[in-house]
Amino acid sequence: MKNILVVNVNWLGDVIFSSPVFKAIKENYPQAHVACLAVPRVKEVLESIPGIDEIIIYDEKGAHRTPWAKWKLITELRLRQFDIAFLLHGSLTRALLVFLAKIPKRVGYPTKGRAWFLTHQVKELPNEVHRCDYYLNVIEDFIKVKDRSCVLEVSAEAQEEVNQFFRARELDPNEPFLIINVGGNWDLKRWPKENFKQLVNRLREDHPNLRIVLPGGAQDSQLAEFVAGPAQRELRPVILTGETNLKELIALMKKAKLVVSADSGPLHIANAVGTPTVGLFGPTRPEITGPRGKGRTTLLHKEIGCNQAPCYYLECPDNMCMKAITVDEVVGVIKQI
Repeated sequence: MKNILVVNVNWLGDVIFSSPVFKAIKENYPQAHVACLAVPRVKEVLESIPGIDEIIIYDEKGAHRTPWAKWKLITELRLRQFDIAFLLHGSLTRALLVFLAKIPKRVGYPTKGRAWFLTHQVKELPNEVHRCDYYLNVIEDFIKVKDRSCVLEVSAEAQEEVNQFFRARELDPNEPFLIINVGGNWDLKRWPKENFKQLVNRLREDHPNLRIVLPGGAQDSQLAEFVAGPAQRELRPVILTGETNLKELIALMKKAKLVVSADSGPLHIANAVGTPTVGLFGPTRPEITGPRGKGRTTLLHKEIGCNQAPCYYLECPDNMCMKAITVDEVVGVIKQI
């Protein structure tokens, strides 16, 4: 296998969970060219995963939404003459793409009626298996896997950009700091904003010299302002919402002494770069989507008996599972670390 295509998944955390796939392929076939087909929003995190030589963008809702655009992509894939395609993504469309691209070996789960497009059907694993193992299972009939941990690399350019963020605020970029990630991709997984606010206040009282940083997307700015609250400049958290791209966020997580976050992409980024993390889990299960990097991780998760996790009841009126994690518990774990 000299020319290998991996068809990847769409979400930040899951892409990080796929990182051991590329490490294993490169360890087994160090001279092979490894390409990854993925959606645009995960490009920057893919660029931080060791073992990927090329990223091929499949913009299914943009540039490739029409049948003609898809056919042009199929033609491009044909011309690259891949020897094998590993499909981590479970969609029928992607299986059809690699089939029409005439890739001779096509490996994946026979879900969603796509078995006919595969040359090698991978036996499905139980729902309780970790996502890392679910993706590694796709390659294990062909590739020997030695290390199942997630790893991200930090670019020197992104690290310098992070240093500039601190210098622009007249702060020492080498001063130790703690990150509190207040956002999340869906509301059920978020710890209540009042709890985050109490946590920040407690940390300011107990450790007035500890710098706190609140990252996130632009959509998290109002939430971060609420959590930071009114305070003197030297005590107020540094708010970086909407100011970092994914590569800069990876560098920021690497630089932090500790990261506190609900189950989200930033939590898995921090763990994958080796930073100690405190993970707050409610509707999702740590054994399925818990951090799998090499950073020290402490997980807080309460079994409250309302539903069997993972729970996708998005209209939940109370979010009891996240409220069950107290500020005292989080402060206690932070002190231990």
